[in-house]
Amino acid sequence: MVSEGEHVVVIGGAGFLGSHVCERLLRYGYRVTCVDSLITGSADNVSQLRHDRGFRFVELDVTRPLSEWPELPGGSVLHLASPASPKDYRRLPVETLRVGAIGTENALELASRHGARFLLASTSEVYGDPAEHPQSESYWGNVNPVGPRSVYDEAKRYAEALTLAYHRERGTDVAVARIFNTYGPRMRSGDGRLVPNFVTQALSGAALTVAGTGTQTRSLCYVDDTVSGLLALWRSDLTGPVNIGNPHELSVRHLAEEIRALTGTDSPITFIPGAVDDPRRRCPDITLARTALGWEPEIDLREGLRRTIAWFARHTVPAVSAAPLANDSR
Repeated sequence: MVSEGEHVVVIGGAGFLGSHVCERLLRYGYRVTCVDSLITGSADNVSQLRHDRGFRFVELDVTRPLSEWPELPGGSVLHLASPASPKDYRRLPVETLRVGAIGTENALELASRHGARFLLASTSEVYGDPAEHPQSESYWGNVNPVGPRSVYDEAKRYAEALTLAYHRERGTDVAVARIFNTYGPRMRSGDGRLVPNFVTQALSGAALTVAGTGTQTRSLCYVDDTVSGLLALWRSDLTGPVNIGNPHELSVRHLAEEIRALTGTDSPITFIPGAVDDPRRRCPDITLARTALGWEPEIDLREGLRRTIAWFARHTVPAVSAAPLANDSR
């Protein structure tokens, strides 16, 4: 169990999700060291936290040997580092695999040395293009190990295996969260993921580009809810894996239509060829999170999209964004 006011190391803390985790931890009274290489994260995401005396930022490539790391005492280590958008992990395939393998091992070693609680932010991508619907934690997945998405999928599957190996063989206190599609403020407008692409296209008056037929489904969880789920798992004594996501399923085309309506744009919806290995259906079974953690999402899609659109309207220079590589959002 986690103690109030302890020191928490958040690896990947300057990313979209990581920055929200850091912010919430500070609000709860924890001391936070944010570690990030800034390859896909941004110092701007945590700039508002630098005035907090409980916050420290360390720029570090977590695949470097642990002997080169600065001293990072921690009662807990939260490992959220990884390129997560299709555009990023296709641009950085080797780096993605190294973060999943070497970075996870380094983070686990750090946690083991300090007797710290370790949380791995894994992903629904471990289920691949699922043959089971909705996806429960007992499902082993349907993953193409050599396809264009494999560098991300297999990095996370290996990270899960390594995390549980440390738990079984070394007694490391671990938790594994399988995060489903998450969206909200601080996503990058050009990162190729579903929600930021549609929102920036709509705000700039460009066509909303849907990959494939648009009948493929996603289940979108607003970032505040995802953070609450992650921290509920972290503060529990559960090992997992545990699905953290929103079980409300919708088609990609329906999402594009919702964003069109909420932005008031008359932009058309156009279709482009589908991405290789793009999952046809994606929806979590969150029974375990509900029963063991008392957690489920609270923010409905329209409210979450309104908040996200408002943030992008304030922070994005109107411009036409490139079409998504896949209809994904994590």
